[in-house]
Amino acid sequence: MLSLIIALVVTGAVGFLIIRKNKPQTVLLAGGIILLSITVLMGYPILEAKKSTGLYWFDIFKLIEDIFSSRVAEIGLMIMTVGGFAKYMEHIGASRVLVYITARPLRYLRSPYLLLAVSYIIGQLLNIVIPSAAGLCVLLMATMYPVLISLGCSRLSAAGVIATTPCLDLGPASATANFAAKTSGIDVADYFVGIQAPIAAITMIVIAITHYFIQRYFDRRDGIETTAFASPPDTRPDDLPPLIYAILPIIPIGLVLAFSKLAIATIKMPVVTAMLMSIALAMVFEFVHKRDIKTVAGSIQVFFDGMGKIFATVVSLIVAGETFANGLMKIGAIDQIIAIAESSGFGVIGITFIMFFIVGACAVIMGSGNAPYYSFGALVPDITAKMGVSSISMITTMQFSASIARSASPITAAVVAVAGVAEVSPVDLVKRTAIPMAVALIVSFITGVLL
Repeated sequence: MLSLIIALVVTGAVGFLIIRKNKPQTVLLAGGIILLSITVLMGYPILEAKKSTGLYWFDIFKLIEDIFSSRVAEIGLMIMTVGGFAKYMEHIGASRVLVYITARPLRYLRSPYLLLAVSYIIGQLLNIVIPSAAGLCVLLMATMYPVLISLGCSRLSAAGVIATTPCLDLGPASATANFAAKTSGIDVADYFVGIQAPIAAITMIVIAITHYFIQRYFDRRDGIETTAFASPPDTRPDDLPPLIYAILPIIPIGLVLAFSKLAIATIKMPVVTAMLMSIALAMVFEFVHKRDIKTVAGSIQVFFDGMGKIFATVVSLIVAGETFANGLMKIGAIDQIIAIAESSGFGVIGITFIMFFIVGACAVIMGSGNAPYYSFGALVPDITAKMGVSSISMITTMQFSASIARSASPITAAVVAVAGVAEVSPVDLVKRTAIPMAVALIVSFITGVLL
C-alpha cells in the first residue's frame, strides 16, 4: 500500500506542475526518476539482470536510454517523418493546392462544426485499416488538418477532433481487439462484427455530436467566432503551384490504404516507407516544375528541419511520459491496484465497472492504454470464471476504456504528435478532447453492459 500512496502523491504533484505550465518533459522525467529512485531504495530492481549496468542507481538512466533507443527508432521516427513531410508539403505549396481544390465544394456546407463531426467519423473508420493511433493521427494532420483550417476551423478544434479519431481501436488489425477476442475465446472477426461494431457505432455517433457542440463552445469561449466556412477565392491565386500538386499530400495515406487488408494484403506499407516514397515523388514534381536541380536538392533541408523540430517537441515528451509510466510500474503501484480490484467483492457489473474505471484512469496517467489493458485484462478469465459468467462484457468495456481514455491524456503519443504538428500545447489540446472522451466512456460502458 505504501507504493500506491507514494505513486498517487507523485502523480498528483506531476499533474499540478504540468497544469501550472511547467515544462512537461522536465516534470515527467523528474517524476519518473523520483519513482524509480524510491523503487531502488525499496530494494526492487529496475532492469532485468541481463540488461542491468550492475548498479541499480545507474539502471535508472539506462532505462531512459533504452526508452530513447526504442521510441526514436519506432514511433519517434514515424512521427518525425510525418512532421517533416507536412513541412515539405507546405514549403512546395502542395498543401495550399489541396486546400484550394477541396475547399470549393465544401464551402456550401456553411458549418465548420458539422465538418468537424463528419471528419471524426471518417478518421475513426480509417482506424480500421490504419490501426496505429499515432500513425493515423499524423497522417490526418498532413492531409485533413490543412483543409479544416482553411475552411474556418480553429487549430485547437481541428486538432482536437483528429486526436480522437483512433479512440475506439476498431477492427481485426487492432492488437487490443485481438487480445479481447482471444481472452473471450472467439474469433477476432466475430468479435469485431458481433461485439465491437454495435458498441462502436453508437459511441461514434455520440462522439461526433459531442465534438460539434464542445468545439463550438470552446471556440466561442476563446473568442473564435466562426459561423461559416472561409470561402476560397473565385480565381486561382497567381502563386499557386500546378493543380496536380494536390495529389502529393494524400499519396502517403493512399499507399497505406492500398497496401493493407482493405486492398492488397500481400504487400506491407509502413507509414515511414510511404512518407519517404512520397517525399521522393514530390521532389521529382518540383524538378519537373522548376527545372532547377540546385533549388530542389536544397529543399530537402526543409524536411530534415521539420523532423528535428518534432524530435525536440514531440519525441522528447513521449520519452518523458514513458519514463514516468515505467516509474509507476516498477514501484509496484499497478500491481497493487490489480490486487485491490481482484479482492473488491462486488457483483459482476460492479467489478466490471471497477476494472473499466481503473484501466481508464491508468491510461490517462500513463499516457498508454495498452499497459493497463493487458495487465488487467489478463485477470479477466479468472475473475469471470469465479463468478460463473462470460468474460466478453468485461474485457470489451475494458478495451474501450483503455483506448478512449488514452485520447484524454496529454502525454499519450497520438495527442503529443497532433499537438506538435499543430503547434499547440498538449494540455490545451486535451481540454478539447476530455469532454467528448468522458461522454464516450459513459456511453461505451452502458452500451457494452447492455449489449
